[in-house]
Amino acid sequence: MPRRRWAGTLAAAVTASVLSLTGLAGQAQAADVNNAKNGGYESGLSSWTCSAGSGATVSSPVHGGSAALKATPAGQDNAQCTQSVAVKPNSTYTLSAWVQGGYSYLGATGTGTTDVSTWTPDSSSWKQLKTTFTTGASTTSVTVYTHGWYGQAAYFADDLSVLGPDGGGGGDPAPTVPAAPGGLGVSSTTSSSVSLAWSTVSGATGYNVYRGGSKVQSVTGTSATVSGLAASTAYSFQVTATNAAGESAKSSAVTGTTTASSGGGGGGGGVPAHAVTGYWQNFNNGATVQKLSAVQSQYDIIAVAFADATTTPGAVSFTLDSAGLGGYTVDQFKADIKAKQAAGKKVIISIGGQNGTISVSDSASATNFANSVYSLMQTYGFDGVDIDLENGLNATYMSQALRSLSAKAGASLVITMAPQTIDMQSTSNGYFQTALNIKDILTVVNMQYYNSGSMLGCDGKVYSQGSVDFLTALACIQLEGGLAPSQVGLGLPASTSGAGSGYVSPTIVNNALDCLAKGTNCGSFKPSKTYPGLRGAMTWSTNWDASAGNAWSNAVGPHVHAM
Repeated sequence: MPRRRWAGTLAAAVTASVLSLTGLAGQAQAADVNNAKNGGYESGLSSWTCSAGSGATVSSPVHGGSAALKATPAGQDNAQCTQSVAVKPNSTYTLSAWVQGGYSYLGATGTGTTDVSTWTPDSSSWKQLKTTFTTGASTTSVTVYTHGWYGQAAYFADDLSVLGPDGGGGGDPAPTVPAAPGGLGVSSTTSSSVSLAWSTVSGATGYNVYRGGSKVQSVTGTSATVSGLAASTAYSFQVTATNAAGESAKSSAVTGTTTASSGGGGGGGGVPAHAVTGYWQNFNNGATVQKLSAVQSQYDIIAVAFADATTTPGAVSFTLDSAGLGGYTVDQFKADIKAKQAAGKKVIISIGGQNGTISVSDSASATNFANSVYSLMQTYGFDGVDIDLENGLNATYMSQALRSLSAKAGASLVITMAPQTIDMQSTSNGYFQTALNIKDILTVVNMQYYNSGSMLGCDGKVYSQGSVDFLTALACIQLEGGLAPSQVGLGLPASTSGAGSGYVSPTIVNNALDCLAKGTNCGSFKPSKTYPGLRGAMTWSTNWDASAGNAWSNAVGPHVHAM
């Protein structure tokens, strides 16, 4: 689970940054040209200057062409890469770039009017940043830049453009409208979703998905999952390719038919309808050290944190920290798992955490993941797995891995997920896609409503962490995006020591549960309908809860179980 602290200026800037995205300009006019040079980094770093040697070109990942920029912040350097671009006075330009990886910023200075910038938190897939600026009466050049954030991971940038009147300095050719996508097919279906895949189109920077002739989704990759569909129903789909020049013609149509309903989705037999999840720390970080037998009785699902990466791609292992836990032996640990299960609890192994480095990015690593997790289940008696990968995941191969694990473990397998808030803002995000892909075997998604900046709610408004509205308006995205109420839980820290930011009192947690399930105790946001089947809540961690006198579980546990 994340325990990093956000820089004050970064958190304070989030709301303004998110709001700025709502005023983005439309596509460039036909007469506009791209005034940036080497915006695709196909000529190395020609025309670019990167601070402290922080930039380099790489062949993967790329958004378009065969190269992209990789810039790595270090120490007091934020990995800023700049280019001077010739422009015309009194003219409006659209600055855009595709980014991936760590925190990414895009901006322009020296405009002669108002300098502009926009940014995005870390992203596991390509995301477009876009803003506009107007030049002053005597401005003939501006400086455009990308940069990351201090102490964060490297960012990638590609296909940067400054579209507007020709400034006379030369630049990359303006894009042309891409061709219609080919190879559209249905890759999988559930009772409420259809997953599609198609071939890459040269020059495309994004794709629009159409259902029955109406656009329902925009993505940057060559796959998408359309959710919120009726069971046992046939739907017609088409896809178009887009870039700054416009949108292609629609592809040939394909038909996808949803499966029959199984009554709401969700795996993990034996989990209570309303459940509390707690993470148990297999390490000593200053919180109360617990044996598994000491975990508070209010917790229905106990997630053992964490499994470890191995040298085999996708495979994981687990080593009990016997020394750090006061001489706790493996035999005692296994016996405690059995005792918890005899008391009706589920004990699962959590994969990832803040420092987790497990990557499932192809079929081989997906197989390794499933085989290794199943081996741990057989060795220790775990009931399932928790996915807490905070460095992004590949929806296609993680879904494959979890389905393979389900085939081995059977219908009783418990699968939980703990994404960060940014991971569940859109159904196009990898985490959300994975949850929808495995909806029929997924137990619950306990999103982490902490260590977060301000985020959009399902009503399009911006909410800050630490309030009932933040919990309810963001949970609403998952509930309206295709997850069953039984697959949605609220994840909060057990005390102020459990996270860098975002702690709220148990009363706030209970009020948010009431708002979503009953329509009572809401803040300014009130969902359009109630979700009495809401699964419950999660906390990091049982250890921090114990350090705080069990205040969290003593208050939230009975409230959840009485829902």
